[in-house]
Amino acid sequence: MFDDVADKYDITNDLLSLGQSRVWRRKVAKFISPKSGQAILDLAAGTGASSAAFTAPGVRVVAGDFSNGMLEVGRKRHPELEFVFADATNLPFADNEFDVTTISFGLRNVVDVDKALKEMLRVTKPGGRLVVFEFSRVAVPGLRGLYEFYLTKVLPTVSGLASRATSAYGYLAESIMAWPNQTELAKKIEGAGWSQVTYKNYTAGIVALHSAVKAGK
Repeated sequence: MFDDVADKYDITNDLLSLGQSRVWRRKVAKFISPKSGQAILDLAAGTGASSAAFTAPGVRVVAGDFSNGMLEVGRKRHPELEFVFADATNLPFADNEFDVTTISFGLRNVVDVDKALKEMLRVTKPGGRLVVFEFSRVAVPGLRGLYEFYLTKVLPTVSGLASRATSAYGYLAESIMAWPNQTELAKKIEGAGWSQVTYKNYTAGIVALHSAVKAGK
């Protein structure tokens, strides 16, 4: 499914999010604040748009994804990045390899979220951070109904104009509606062994940034 939408994935996301996808990427990059000497693993990186935001002098950025189609497009668009085929539930990296492990809008697509969170813990250095940016539950009651209408009615129509793979964006709406709310996801992260789990809502809770730390030095 993701192979089929790879070539137009970024532009379709910009359209469907009304340009917010670019704003959100900048917020994640600002929160992570990459520093020279760090290694950052960006999972569900797609074509590398999110990973490119983390590039800085002396920073190693690895863009991992489960879709070869996405990786193929990403390598052409961002030759400066290190792209790796990566199953989030069985990561091809050593223990304690990364200072930051992050995943944006991809944790919903993992078949076993708990296992993926534990794998992210394994490859992160003690004292390192997890950053999860994901669609979440609208925190303003008056907007909730309007947002659900957009997801179920407007989004499929607009995606049909922007992409030939309308089923992929039908899945997007379904997966967002079924996803745990902010508190439930925080409990999942904590249950996987992460410490200091917090979250912050953005865009009225349409998205939320969850962060955590791997205990130890």
